[in-house]
Amino acid sequence: MIPGLLIAAPASGTGKTTVMLGLLAALRERGLQVQPFKNGPDYIDPAFHRAASGRWSYNLDSWAMPGAMLDGMLAACEGAELALAEGSMGLFDGVAAAGACGNGASADLAARMGWPVVLVIDASGQAQTAAAVAQGLARFRPGVMVAGVILNRIASPRHEALVRKGMEEAGLAVLGVLPKRSAIAMPERHLGLVQAEEQPALQALIAEAAQLMREGVDLDALIAAARTTAKASVPARMTPPGQRIALARDAAFSFVYPHLLHGWRAAGAEVLPFSPLADEAPDPSADVCWLPGGYPELHGATLARAGRFRAGLRAFAEAKPVHGECGGYMAMGEAIVDKDGTRHEMAGLLGLVTSFEKRKMHLGYRTATLAGPIPGHAAGSLLCGHEFHYSTILAQPDAPLAEVTDATGAIVPETGSTRLQPGGGLSTGTFFHLIASP
Repeated sequence: MIPGLLIAAPASGTGKTTVMLGLLAALRERGLQVQPFKNGPDYIDPAFHRAASGRWSYNLDSWAMPGAMLDGMLAACEGAELALAEGSMGLFDGVAAAGACGNGASADLAARMGWPVVLVIDASGQAQTAAAVAQGLARFRPGVMVAGVILNRIASPRHEALVRKGMEEAGLAVLGVLPKRSAIAMPERHLGLVQAEEQPALQALIAEAAQLMREGVDLDALIAAARTTAKASVPARMTPPGQRIALARDAAFSFVYPHLLHGWRAAGAEVLPFSPLADEAPDPSADVCWLPGGYPELHGATLARAGRFRAGLRAFAEAKPVHGECGGYMAMGEAIVDKDGTRHEMAGLLGLVTSFEKRKMHLGYRTATLAGPIPGHAAGSLLCGHEFHYSTILAQPDAPLAEVTDATGAIVPETGSTRLQPGGGLSTGTFFHLIASP
């Protein structure tokens, strides 16, 4: 197996993603093939990773993924010379109750894969104290090794000297020093970072981040700090939802985990993309239609006007299964009410009505026990995933699809919906994003 590193931090907002993108691009410029990964549930960062590295980025999740699946994800490293994983939140931040292989913390991956941690330390507003924080992280959990730190948002040479002295006293290697640079800050919106395909100056942003890494990071020392994992890399088998899968794929429906798509294809399934925003209908030759999550609430008017898409989806659903996740679920419903209070009619395969006029965050890991089947999974199946949306349910009249609980085992009201169409087709949807089936 190839050597790897985990890019982590004490908290969110330290600059991990900028460092990750810059490193991917800078190492790629050297001719190095780097396989990116992302800790935990995240659709946005992996798309940026792919743009910077030229390779698909895969999510690794110690809470949702069984051990064999987690280890098998390393098969993505074929042809690469270095694995680079981006952590989430703080290094040890996860949920209270452990899941399949841990609590979802970035440290779980470092320990399981044997990857040393490179800490991105936001040193703004402090000096030697930054070393105390880094030293605490380095000593907190046996089996998690900190290879060194990258100091971010350094204000001056004097500031750098003070922070470096603290790191030296703490016995921590300084692998890089980065100045304050607001120009490459990522834009944000209501569900986090803007998607990669929506960033008009993406390549310029990546190029600037790469230059920052070349100038401020000892890339040779960083590469030398990587360690090889002893884990097997046999991909876990995945059951696709059908043999020919009509997959909604555009700016409104973009949240599909690469490990699912690649797992479906590896199992022999064919994926047939179509764009609801371009008023395209699912291919009638497909045997199942899958509507992923995304941002349909931002495109409500366009989807409401997409007569060919809605008519084609309804015709498809008469005799064949259609499943929607989160945004796809909302688009299968009767209507979406946008943030301005305007109601947009959707496909009407389910009775769901959702509203963004009064936003409420729904966030966290989820376990679902299916009351009825969905494409690829029988009734009674146990599924692991996550929920992340701001919508409020105004109506959910159909039969519940599953009993859904959070990471603590508490029942949540977003059960999903199931409805048998007059022609025998099964329409199902849930706010739950599938990651794995234990």
